[in-house]
Amino acid sequence: LNYRMAPSPRRWNSSLGSSTNIHGNNDDASTIDKEREARKEKKKAFKAGRAKRRKLIGLAKAVDRGQFQNTYSPGGPDGKNFVAKSGLPDVGKSFCVLGIESSCDDTGAAIMRSDGTILGESLASQHAIHEQWGGVVPGLAKAAHEENIDRVVQSALSNANMSIEDVDAIGVTVGPGLEICLRVGCNKGRELAMKYNKPFVGVHHLEAHILMARIPSDKYNNNNSEQSQDETQSSNRAMNFPFLALLVSGGHCQILKCLGVGKYSFIGGTLDDSLGEAFDKTARLLGLPVGGGGGPAVEALAKDGDPKSVTLPIPLQKRKDCDFSYAGLKTAVRLAAEKICVE
Repeated sequence: LNYRMAPSPRRWNSSLGSSTNIHGNNDDASTIDKEREARKEKKKAFKAGRAKRRKLIGLAKAVDRGQFQNTYSPGGPDGKNFVAKSGLPDVGKSFCVLGIESSCDDTGAAIMRSDGTILGESLASQHAIHEQWGGVVPGLAKAAHEENIDRVVQSALSNANMSIEDVDAIGVTVGPGLEICLRVGCNKGRELAMKYNKPFVGVHHLEAHILMARIPSDKYNNNNSEQSQDETQSSNRAMNFPFLALLVSGGHCQILKCLGVGKYSFIGGTLDDSLGEAFDKTARLLGLPVGGGGGPAVEALAKDGDPKSVTLPIPLQKRKDCDFSYAGLKTAVRLAAEKICVE
């Protein structure tokens, strides 16, 4: 409805020979002016934010282009001087770390020695819980983490023939991930760190995937193997900085030049869906079980399929950059599936 505001009732002040507003005074007028200015500033900030977001259209997601107030840089300017506020074990000699992971739908823990040897590990999978829903249900995932976290941590320690007192530090995934799931692992790690007076280190989920590539392959499943003193040094790694990494993890897909801990140069990334999202959505479209992830479900069928039966486009093949795009490919799969159903 369109209407006009009625003027405020006014009365004649005979002593002053003027009219005044019976609903207020000069203080009220000042307040109104301040509220008007506040609305203008809010509108101005909204427009500025919208203009800033428009500049990011067509660019890869999850990249710091100056739009974030806080950035992740634990390694210092050179990426080589990591500092934990709770302290670190003596890196000049062999040490062991308890790692806890609860970022999504699996509860994991492992005991790792400073030379990269995995002394013991344990995992509680949630595939059966989420399969009937066609994807991860955060509330169910959180409940499962809470149910399994104590057992998983104790199992990892037992597999390493160690107790929590033998651990020199505790590392926990703090993000990215599902917040309510991350909280379970963080609370458990913090509880143990405070109870047993151990250093607590927050671990960036994606960075952990990258740094795993530095572990020498001969250290996997080499429990309680002998270790020489020089194996604690950073030179004893599968690769040293800098190196190139292709990160394909859940909702992320990036190519990075890795210069040091917390120091990475972005080369390319996804403009829309990640590869994992595209696989999950394709699996659901085809009616496949996705409890263990859409990728493995699609791959299992593809092994016995005909690679020439359906022609799919190659995304961004004419662009002269290293970015990815999977939204169009996902749409092409849907159209092909609908066509086959009609035929």
